Amino acid sequence: MPNLVLTYTLRPGVAKDDFEAWVRDTDYPAMRGLKRVGSFVTYRAEQRLIGEGPPPFDYVELFAIEDMAGFTAEDMPGDTVQRIMGEFFGFVENPAFTIVAEVK
Repeated sequence: MPNLVLTYTLRPGVAKDDFEAWVRDTDYPAMRGLKRVGSFVTYRAEQRLIGEGPPPFDYVELFAIEDMAGFTAEDMPGDTVQRIMGEFFGFVENPAFTIVAEVK
């Protein structure tokens, strides 16, 4: 199953509590409601395990996408994802959207 990983930082002036409330109340229900999304979780980056300084990003999102072709062709341009993405980009900067696959 293809997976999608997002990493990003919050825009200056965006309160962590406001963003996390939006994730819980808006982002989770909308994105988890898409039939091709098998799972979706947002994680807050809190510290490095090895090395000094803060993590290179504030949040990581992990998606399990059951049909990536359908997701990109139908869900991405659809009303739900476009609405969520518009709101999302108001909170974050420097997002990196990466499709990953398990090494077997």
